Amino acid sequence: MLIKTAYLDLPPKRCFRILMSADTVGGVWNYAVELTRALAPYGCEVVLGTMGALPSAAQRATAAKLSNLTLCACDFRLEWMDEPWRDVECAGRWLLDLEASCAPDVIHLNGYVHAAMPWRAPTLIVGHSCVDAWFAAVHGTVPGAPWDEYRRRVGVGLRTADLVTAPSRAMLRELQRFYGPFAAAAPIYNGRRAGDFPPADKEPLIFAAGRVWDEAKNLRALEAIALHLDWPIYIAGENRAPGATVPVGIGGGIQQLGELASREFSDWLGRAAIFVHPARYEPFGLAVLEAALAGCALVLGDIASLREIWRDTALYVPANDPAAIRAALEHLIESPVRRRALANAARQRALQFSPARMALDYMEVYCTLVSERKKQLPA
Repeated sequence: MLIKTAYLDLPPKRCFRILMSADTVGGVWNYAVELTRALAPYGCEVVLGTMGALPSAAQRATAAKLSNLTLCACDFRLEWMDEPWRDVECAGRWLLDLEASCAPDVIHLNGYVHAAMPWRAPTLIVGHSCVDAWFAAVHGTVPGAPWDEYRRRVGVGLRTADLVTAPSRAMLRELQRFYGPFAAAAPIYNGRRAGDFPPADKEPLIFAAGRVWDEAKNLRALEAIALHLDWPIYIAGENRAPGATVPVGIGGGIQQLGELASREFSDWLGRAAIFVHPARYEPFGLAVLEAALAGCALVLGDIASLREIWRDTALYVPANDPAAIRAALEHLIESPVRRRALANAARQRALQFSPARMALDYMEVYCTLVSERKKQLPA
């Protein structure tokens, strides 16, 4: 089912027109909307082709508020889902139709496989995650033969793209490790609007957020310690994996809030004194950025990407050591001065990751792609 397909009625281009792919089942949706909004002052128009599931009513309402966004939606399966290849190929043809209709200056892909399509415009891949890196972080090895086709197609896409970037150096290194070499640009960090996550009067509670079923988020590590802490732990996030019929629950006295609307999520972050994210794998971590903007003290998994982004503004814990996670949380509970100092430091760091900075970095990449393509055209 399509909400909008090819032969788009678009105004004349003012600057660049970007055909961007995205999914609606993860953080890439928020990233795409934030970037589109931040590109508006440059006169950029974004045709956003979404896959994975049709946008929710809330997502459609958000998209409708952006004057420089044209939303085109389908529900084709994503390349990391079970048995996706027929859908992936259909989605590729659909995206090519969109290119023929809207004549973009740049193809901005938030996936990998479709970079191998015969695009007219130059292609940028942004690597937000990948199965091999996820699996290696969680299980210590790459997945077996059933994922060979995924691995092959992802590698072809990365090596075909004109440029590849990622939201952290750590993620870009992982892509080079598993699929390189390819043409890499510098990493471009994600951004969020500070005004969407205002700090409020802090309450004695610990907050966490993420896909409860995702082993990389490692939220179930909190089960073993929640009853031993003086403060309650609340977790927000979906608890049912794509295609699953049974939700994943967390015990140990943890209070699950499920998926929250944007305003409610922001309110919880504003009230929470501590945000805990004991991740084994996290290419960037939008929820961590949102928590820092909201004035939470951060307790994070000790992994390269999170250290790269948050430096000395957080406490880091071994993801597989519940005792260490408990000790870090107890330290912040019992040390209000240290807790407030870390929260203030994290917020100052978070303010550097603005949508304006993100958009400027992408504009530089888009200009590079367009300029290099012009050089290749016949005189």
